[in-house]
Amino acid sequence: MNNARRPRVGHIAFLNCMPIYWGLARTGALLEFELRRDAPDELSRLLVEGDLDIGPITLVEYLKHADDLLLIPDPAVAADGPVLSVNLVSKVPLADLPAEPRVSLASFSRTGVLLGKMLLEDRYGRKPAYRVTAPDVDSALDGADAAVLIGDEALRVHHDPQGNHVLDLAAEWKDWTGLPMVFAVWAVRRDYAEAHPGLVKDVHLAFRDSVRLSRAEIDAVVASAARWEPFAPAALAEYFDRLQFGLSERHLAGLREFASRAARYTEVKDLSPEGPEFFDSDI
Repeated sequence: MNNARRPRVGHIAFLNCMPIYWGLARTGALLEFELRRDAPDELSRLLVEGDLDIGPITLVEYLKHADDLLLIPDPAVAADGPVLSVNLVSKVPLADLPAEPRVSLASFSRTGVLLGKMLLEDRYGRKPAYRVTAPDVDSALDGADAAVLIGDEALRVHHDPQGNHVLDLAAEWKDWTGLPMVFAVWAVRRDYAEAHPGLVKDVHLAFRDSVRLSRAEIDAVVASAARWEPFAPAALAEYFDRLQFGLSERHLAGLREFASRAARYTEVKDLSPEGPEFFDSDI
């Protein structure tokens, strides 16, 4: 009798990860996983607490728990310029925001929230008063000057701002640092990797092949998404083209720069010039 269980793998329930997972269904690899679909912060919590074996984790949470995790070389969620779905939405232009603006954090990602704080405070010299709200623009801007939005709602506001001003935070990071912004990485629990290296390698290769297939068949990915999402095919094609799903040396430089700056705001592990530590997929 085979008593082995499938790897428990996380899936971010946002459009930005559709190209990562779309190919898994095409190749049949989904049959090899126990897949959990949820928001970024919840998946991060499940991975840290041991209720997932492998999965996406927001960059901030990875930096807090790097001792217990190994990065998988790909996939990732990153952008080297505008990303369209991580935005500061405000009622007035950025230059007209008050010195102490009321800012809603309407986000499921602590990385997007922290990026917004960094830019507002360190780059633009504001001293915001923050509050947490539901992740929709109407709730977020009710009684606030601005809001940090991520994911599908942020993408919707990018295309239909309804008189609001939309600042792409990944583009602002690129302009500020000259580096790409990494929002989420995929990691494996260190104890699981030591116990099941072959399974981890299989999962890594399945995701790598899924992304490659999705890129090769991007028109089919867009057509599939456009059937159910409130975005035109051309808008989805632009969005998927801007997203980057791997970690090049430039991405790692951006990751390390974010870690260094994040230490001012929260308890994270600063990375060495050689970091972060990866799972060895060549085993």
